Amino acid sequence: MTNAESAKPRTDFVREIVAEDTRTGKWEGRVVTRFPPEPNGYLHIGHASSICLNFGIAAEFGGVCHLRFDDTNPVKEEDEYVQAIREDVKWLGFDWGENEFYASDYFDQLYEWAKQLVRDGKAYVDDQSADDIRRTRGTLKEPGTESPWRNRAPEENLDLLERMKNGEFPDGSRVLRAKIDMASPNLNMRDPVMYRILHANHHRTGDTWRIYPMYDFAHGQSDSIERVTHSVCTLEFEDHRPLYEWFCDSLGIYRPQQIEFARRNTTHTVTSKRKLLDLVRENRVDGWDDPRMPTIGGLRRRGFTPEAIRAFCDRIGIAKRGNTVEFALLEHCVREHLNAVAPRRMAVLRPLKVTISNWPKGRTVEVEGVNNPEDESAGTRMIPFSGSLWIERDDFMEDPPKKFFRLAPGREARLRYGYFIRCDEVVKNDAGEVVELICTYDPETKGGSAPDGRKVKATLHWVSADHAVATEVRHYEPLFAVENPNKVAEGGDWRDNLAPDSLEVLSPCYAEPELATAMPGERFQFERLGYYCVDTRMSKPGAPVFNRTVTLRDEWAKQQRKNG
Repeated sequence: MTNAESAKPRTDFVREIVAEDTRTGKWEGRVVTRFPPEPNGYLHIGHASSICLNFGIAAEFGGVCHLRFDDTNPVKEEDEYVQAIREDVKWLGFDWGENEFYASDYFDQLYEWAKQLVRDGKAYVDDQSADDIRRTRGTLKEPGTESPWRNRAPEENLDLLERMKNGEFPDGSRVLRAKIDMASPNLNMRDPVMYRILHANHHRTGDTWRIYPMYDFAHGQSDSIERVTHSVCTLEFEDHRPLYEWFCDSLGIYRPQQIEFARRNTTHTVTSKRKLLDLVRENRVDGWDDPRMPTIGGLRRRGFTPEAIRAFCDRIGIAKRGNTVEFALLEHCVREHLNAVAPRRMAVLRPLKVTISNWPKGRTVEVEGVNNPEDESAGTRMIPFSGSLWIERDDFMEDPPKKFFRLAPGREARLRYGYFIRCDEVVKNDAGEVVELICTYDPETKGGSAPDGRKVKATLHWVSADHAVATEVRHYEPLFAVENPNKVAEGGDWRDNLAPDSLEVLSPCYAEPELATAMPGERFQFERLGYYCVDTRMSKPGAPVFNRTVTLRDEWAKQQRKNG
């Protein structure tokens, strides 16, 4: 899927700005956006909105979107994250072509610009510790205190900066700060740090550098080098915009336009990379792509589709004020897409044995099943039927209440695509548990209807025990038990909000024999149960493991209908 194919008519305040700039020729008709992740973790559902926005705008206005890795902190960044980010963006349906860049590509230029600011008296080397710099920064009500090293001569600063670069000083002993205004009402303008000393190996530049630029210094200049027109970022960078502009203006270089939009949080999730990393390191989840994680990799492994995620991002749109979106809306988008494209199959997750006593011994017939009622072109499949079946344990009750219409002693039920069966006998083990039903079938009811016109109120799914593939099925619930996991009681911790039962493993389960060859990542609707995906890490040839993507129940759509 190309960027142009994904473009749809839509509007929001960012697109209105870009449209007006294009109309007036502000950027000579150019539109250049960028998606600039820091490679210090995996992308999550919040990043998906930014990806769709930046690549979408570029496609809609005939421009380009860069993928730029803001890799300025070697302590936290890894090539593993770079590769995962590239995979996620491509999987979502976007292609940056030749426009893949790294802030580390510009380290030499950034350093030259830093020296220019030092020569111009707009930057200085500060010997204060990080704690001292933090303490003397001031507050929103009180100005900061100038560093005792603030008025060093440019020549001395240049010498110290060069020695910092050459690795002569230990980590934390000195920094390079911009010389702006310690009394500014904007704390970001109070002599922000531009470079810090880090004796760390960088994933791309190795040991070449011993000082690394801070994000605020590298970000705007990277945009400038790439001739970005619209630097779209989230609202927390609004207070950083004056600094972004100050650096570009002080250096006399091209200055892109920064535009901020609000984050959209999602219920029952955390999207802090630090917290997500904690979950992984503490083995509370099965890696960054655990299907309970809000990461793109986790959603992909669970069976969510890129089409559904893009539809979700379109629906929630972007705004200037933040709010929280129900995770159920994302699930609704997934159901909508999978309902249209997912093949139907039958699987039994909590099996109960059924033996048909009047079925000819050793006989197998095939019944025809519809692959997808929403897509006639999907055709049909043939399903083996024998005298030994599995049905769902919940589809039988020995002493049913009035409104239970499924199988019970002496009662008939319809088998999907198959026959009417009647329960004649219940077999129990020594503990009194039902372990088998002895039934009879009506051979005149093949296909699910009776020639004499009698009706049954329940249709059950099933699989032939003689042909079924044994499998494991994993059901996922929200990782957090509360809508806002970041809200904790006094003295509490966000981990206290983890749900204790977010994963249920069912085994053995039984599925149509065709599913033995299902490939990792393939998605299906298990009839009457929900949508399922073949796990990409746990499945083995002939032994698939299925993750439940979403149930068939659409609580979000139900709530919307209720609200009119």
